[in-house]
Amino acid sequence: MSTPSGQSLQGSQQKIPAQIRVIIVAAFVIALGFGIIAPILPQFAASFDVGPAAAAAIVSIFALFRLLFAPVSGRLTERWGEPVTYVVGVSIVAASTILCGFAESYTQLMIFRALGGVGSTMFTVSAMALIARLSPDNMRGRIAGRYSASFLIGNIAGPVLGAALAGFGYRLAFFIYGGALIIAAATVFFFLAGVGKRRVAREPDNRTIMKLGEAWQVPSFRSSIFSGFAHGWNNFGVRVAIIPLFAAQAFTHGDAIAGFALAIFAAGNALALTVSGKLSDTYGRKFPIMAGLAVGGLSTIAMGYVSNEIVFVVLCAVAGMGTGIMNPSLMASVADTISSKRNGGRVMAMYQMSMDFGSIIGPILVGVIAEASNYSTGFLITGLLALAGAATWFWVRTPPRQSA
Repeated sequence: MSTPSGQSLQGSQQKIPAQIRVIIVAAFVIALGFGIIAPILPQFAASFDVGPAAAAAIVSIFALFRLLFAPVSGRLTERWGEPVTYVVGVSIVAASTILCGFAESYTQLMIFRALGGVGSTMFTVSAMALIARLSPDNMRGRIAGRYSASFLIGNIAGPVLGAALAGFGYRLAFFIYGGALIIAAATVFFFLAGVGKRRVAREPDNRTIMKLGEAWQVPSFRSSIFSGFAHGWNNFGVRVAIIPLFAAQAFTHGDAIAGFALAIFAAGNALALTVSGKLSDTYGRKFPIMAGLAVGGLSTIAMGYVSNEIVFVVLCAVAGMGTGIMNPSLMASVADTISSKRNGGRVMAMYQMSMDFGSIIGPILVGVIAEASNYSTGFLITGLLALAGAATWFWVRTPPRQSA
């Protein structure tokens, strides 16, 4: 037996369903390819004789269209089903990536990257909804942890491979990534979209659709949305865009520290992910989310007030561990709200939008604060936002554990 919150009883004796293993492997391929093109994308844009702001906008346009198209992705997930929406989304990203490799102007590159953002939110929302649908209740946390780890490992390995390919020109990386996405889409289609006996899409789908208003009545979902916003602001936005700038300015070996800080954050994240999923399934979602946000928030605040490079790197590792502790439980909490018996495309889209919104406005506002005041104030606000996210869970009641 398991509680509605997905607490573990005998999950360690179960195997992850084959369909979910396919999604996890595909997530690694997607993240690996994204990591390959991410470091060279601004440089490729700059090759069209545009300034730094326009080159950086190539990154922002992808995130913006993810945010704008997320509600549509939720509706498509409900109408088409998770597998079909996933395959179509990955295929769109594959096509847009290959087209980027053929771009002859900055405008074309912008259009193709925007199209990629549309496809990205389609497969992201449908993948999370599919995991909610297929995950056994008592191992959702571990599955969410595996899914997060696959993205993390891909994002770590991708830039290394991208650096090795840089000598062959910018365009080759787009063709390699696009080709890998085509293979991933075909594999997922075979396993999930109705080929052979491993069929999901052709099975009768008698699930009712969970409306946003219904999900919003669940206290843990409301807390998940606010925590997701803080998570996006802190870990997808400020960490990537602001921390390297701060390190480069604040420390003697700033450029080296900036790169190492991001790497050590990922290492701390990966270390925590080895245990955080099981922790979530065993003790519920509330404690890991509160602890992870608190650890991440306090370490982020401290980053703005240190002058020692070693202490700064240690704080980055601690922040990464906090994120790793929190992330599987946060994702599993939203899946708990929907459950395997409901279709919650729009609910998952709302959660994805909260993170995307935070990741877009966080770096902008902290950057403005840093220019008007200092980085310390920006880090303080970022950390307090994470602590506020943790505080919203204080009043959330979690069901007691049940014995087998």
